[in-house]
Amino acid sequence: MTNPSKINNGRYFEDFVLDEVIQHATPRTITEGDSALYIALTGERSPLHCSVPFAQSLEYKTTPIDDLLAFHIAFGKTVPDISVNAVANLGYADVQFIQPVFAGDTLSTFSQIIGLKQNSNGKSGVVWVRSTTVNQNNAPVLSWVRWVMVHKKDMKADAPETVIPTLPAYVEPNQLYVPQYVETHDEISNVTGGQYFWEDYTIGERLNHAAGMTINDSDHSLATRLYQNNARLHFDAHLMQNAAIGKRLVYGGIVISTCRALSYEGLENALSILAINAGTHVNPTFAGDTIYTITEVIDKWDLPNRQDIGALRLRMVGIKNMPTSAVESIKTNQDYHPNVVLDLDYTVAMPRKGSE
Repeated sequence: MTNPSKINNGRYFEDFVLDEVIQHATPRTITEGDSALYIALTGERSPLHCSVPFAQSLEYKTTPIDDLLAFHIAFGKTVPDISVNAVANLGYADVQFIQPVFAGDTLSTFSQIIGLKQNSNGKSGVVWVRSTTVNQNNAPVLSWVRWVMVHKKDMKADAPETVIPTLPAYVEPNQLYVPQYVETHDEISNVTGGQYFWEDYTIGERLNHAAGMTINDSDHSLATRLYQNNARLHFDAHLMQNAAIGKRLVYGGIVISTCRALSYEGLENALSILAINAGTHVNPTFAGDTIYTITEVIDKWDLPNRQDIGALRLRMVGIKNMPTSAVESIKTNQDYHPNVVLDLDYTVAMPRKGSE
């Protein structure tokens, strides 16, 4: 006898209630194996996350987990309750990396519904959530806002009152977290291979990173499983062949990690991600697409009480199936170039020359 009531099919748009707090299931203990697999899937090369001696030379106890790996795993906890029935994940804002995550830490996440807006077609709506991830000591390690378009199941369900949250344009410098124990030193260049420091970057300059990476079907499937992100549009090819786009989407976080890894040349000395200020998945990415990356320097800031590290606010743009040198204008008026898949505004910690 079939009992469908025991199966959790996820929430649809009409199931969300403003201000509700959702405690997400399945806490995740992160291991060194997760970190090794992340490197295998992305090619990420930051020595801070793969060299214990280098991390310890900066006063970390050992290599911290890559910031984006921690974010994707934390994000994955929210998917069954927030976006398993998503049309698409639309954007991010106010992502704060509050403290490092290490192998052995256990992450749990909860979310609050902070905005709702039904679409004019009545078939879907946009949900805004603020999510917070804590470690095994109940200490916050990550916080972020995202908004996602979710299908409706009951087309006759009343539209909720429209509430669109006001979000900051960027995380202010005095809100950026840099571990106080971190001390830069004069051998950073020898380890990273990078010769450029905070003072060497100019507001407005553009870096066309040369390397590209093709996202294979198996790679994006494995990566999404690593993050325990069970959104159907990433996994179920049979379901998606009947959707408007006709095939599975690559999870946007994979595009972010790919772009970040490809941007290593030119940003070798960026030690960690301090914040993601805003981000949009502009066009879909599919298996077989090759991703290239452009970085633009938006701003640069002194950090309070730090003489050895500054902050660079960067714009990371993902391009598919076209070298970056061929893209002169990322955005014209309100329209993006058709090959742009990601537009991400984020902030990194960059050593200053005074510490070199």
